[in-house]
Amino acid sequence: MEPATASVVHAGLGLGRHCALFDLSDACLGFANAMIVVASMIEAGSIEAGLVVAGEDGGPLVDATIKRLNEDPGINRKNSKLSFASLTIGSAGAAMLLTHERVSTTGHRLLGGVMRVATEHNGLCHGGQKQSHVGGDLGPLMETDSEALMQEGVKLAAMTWRDTRECLRWENAGIQRLFTHQVGVAHRKLLFNSLELDPKLDFPTVEFLGNTGSAALPVALALGEQQGAMKQGDKLALLGIGSGLVCLNLGVQW
Repeated sequence: MEPATASVVHAGLGLGRHCALFDLSDACLGFANAMIVVASMIEAGSIEAGLVVAGEDGGPLVDATIKRLNEDPGINRKNSKLSFASLTIGSAGAAMLLTHERVSTTGHRLLGGVMRVATEHNGLCHGGQKQSHVGGDLGPLMETDSEALMQEGVKLAAMTWRDTRECLRWENAGIQRLFTHQVGVAHRKLLFNSLELDPKLDFPTVEFLGNTGSAALPVALALGEQQGAMKQGDKLALLGIGSGLVCLNLGVQW
């Protein structure tokens, strides 16, 4: 389930942080990766429009995690921490239509972005189907070193954001809104401190939706539009981090 196989191959080959990897279902970056695929096809003239759709059903993971914590005799205070991140998982769905500018009815523009990776940390979050200690399928389970994942993920995010600003020729002061893949309050605080961005520009949803994986970023963007969080011409930064570790930032002119 995660990390994406591409991150394991990337690490095994000893590739550097500027060497992008690609796996369409790359954990929490799946939706952002699909945006890049559709946008590239539009730029190449293969299509005029494409619909990106993501659905995240966190229920089975949460249920299986609770069952394991209650039934596995090997669970103790120390190793139970590896399951904490799984209890914050939520469910959501999102869709985004990307088009060539000649058929656009909004004028919004995807300007581009930057991917950076740190696949030496691909072991910090692992997920897949697990068997119970008495036999039988427990369902999907994930083990996450939450603290290490947060620290290493934010380090990678800071590097990626620096390169993204250079690529888009942006400055922090000129950005009107931020939309992120959201994990928790502590992660968001450390992220914005490291990137030297004003947390007031963020549009948080994790407090009431939980971590909705690949749907988190587009859902926040959609809710932001519904609530009038941005206006025509605003610069929006879409910041994604996925286990593996992979960071993908995208710039949008609203």
